[in-house]
Amino acid sequence: MALNRTYLDWNATAPLSAPARAAMLDALQLPGNASSVHGEGRAARAAIDKARRQVAALVGAEPPHVTFVSGATEAANHVLTPDFRMGRAPLAMSRVYVSAIEHPAIREGGRFDPARVTEVPVTPAGIVDLSALEALLAERDRSVGMPMVAVMLVNNETGIVQPVADVAAIAHAHGGLTVVDAVQAVGRIPVDINALDADFLILSSHKIGGPKGVGALVSRGEVLMPKPLIRGGGQEKGHRSGTENFHAIVGFGAAAQAVRENLHDRNAKIEELRNRLEAGMRHAAPDAIIHGEGVLRVANTCFFTLPGLKSETGQIAFDLEGIALSAGSACSAGKVGESHVLTAMGHDPKLGALRISLGVDTTEDDIARALAAFTKIAGRRKSAGEAA
Repeated sequence: MALNRTYLDWNATAPLSAPARAAMLDALQLPGNASSVHGEGRAARAAIDKARRQVAALVGAEPPHVTFVSGATEAANHVLTPDFRMGRAPLAMSRVYVSAIEHPAIREGGRFDPARVTEVPVTPAGIVDLSALEALLAERDRSVGMPMVAVMLVNNETGIVQPVADVAAIAHAHGGLTVVDAVQAVGRIPVDINALDADFLILSSHKIGGPKGVGALVSRGEVLMPKPLIRGGGQEKGHRSGTENFHAIVGFGAAAQAVRENLHDRNAKIEELRNRLEAGMRHAAPDAIIHGEGVLRVANTCFFTLPGLKSETGQIAFDLEGIALSAGSACSAGKVGESHVLTAMGHDPKLGALRISLGVDTTEDDIARALAAFTKIAGRRKSAGEAA
């Protein structure tokens, strides 16, 4: 008999939502290419335009400022480049400053030479060190171009919310641009590109109940734009060429519209479940460490350490108990290694940690099953320690 499974890895990918699935099935019936001028092509174009409006509304942007791409990694490589244009005039970015807790897609620096990527430290609480950022920007050589600062709004491992508006204010005071990875934020907290004062936002469809393989780069305007990463037929107003991933874009739009609904009530329910989970974990294992619990986090994320339990061992143990969770980021081809986020926060790099992330379909029974597995694994760890 197959073991009942409990899915608690929503930060890695959210199950496809019913509105996204329905929209995609309808889109699959449309035969036209959105670049064609006949009726079928215009119908496909209209569906993409609708999705563009839906995604723009999710982050308070203008629809023309949404560029559809294959996902957040492509969006990062698109915008993290020293080559920009201000209208038709070339504009150089001298250096990119990335926080020490960024997703690998950002930490790599995109199309910047590695020598032009500067890491910004974080505090022991896991928050971008604003004083350090200010100092790094103040000491740069202003004669070689503009600086770019890339930070995430919500950390994918800890769930900690970053002071992005403050980061943007510092970057702009030094004549720079701000790129914000909002992948883990949309659908969990209100996100508005103007309120954040961000120049660019990076979004991913499959984190909010849309299909995998599609995302968006959202800009504040269209005067200042990066050199295209993919050139060819001029789709997406020349910002990203190639025939659009039509049905995925339509599904992304439907998911974006759905995730805006009842945000406050949905997250209140999720937070109640997470608090119940963490209280139970504390009861079962008083020595458990819940990272980021003392600062502002999104409601759905619990990143924890059971002392003496390695990440890979813990992930396998929970999986055998029917619980799907992650050991940090799930975007590294199945690799389980040390958490660069915990290292940046000053923890021992050998410290293992696991991430439970909840979603709209998470139930009280799911939490009960997770706690039963946690209690069993924590007890087994103690027994092994006593035997040793």
